[in-house]
Amino acid sequence: MKITPRKLNLFMLFRLPSAYLCGVRQKYIDPFKSVVTVKYRWINQNPFRSMFWAVQGMAAEFSTGALVTLKIRESGKRMSMLVTSNKASFTKKATGRITFTCNDGGLLDAVLEKAVKTGEGQTVWMTSLGVNKEGLEVSRFQFEWSIKVKN
Repeated sequence: MKITPRKLNLFMLFRLPSAYLCGVRQKYIDPFKSVVTVKYRWINQNPFRSMFWAVQGMAAEFSTGALVTLKIRESGKRMSMLVTSNKASFTKKATGRITFTCNDGGLLDAVLEKAVKTGEGQTVWMTSLGVNKEGLEVSRFQFEWSIKVKN
């Protein structure tokens, strides 16, 4: 099955309904890049009239996780994936539509290859950058993904 933005959004609706209800949507994915958007609305606001940090985190994590899922699917191996750590920084109020982009698909090839070759879990840090419609950075998230081949 080919992974597409539409299929990822349907997955989100049924398996991650809180992210879907908050407006998180996959817009683009290829083996190197994943783009997810979320729009500031009443349901995802904080008391300071901007987007709640956790909603930004859901969108950012999904942009990285979609790439991991795509690469695992392409490998043909059964693997588990888990976020083991994360870091975030916020530089501007998140209002309007925020676009999270992860360009770290290229990092995954070597990590997956090593996981298959050694049979041991591997980790990789992936970054998702959130920008507003003016192209200004509002937040930056980094996620440490642990990937292990299933027996």
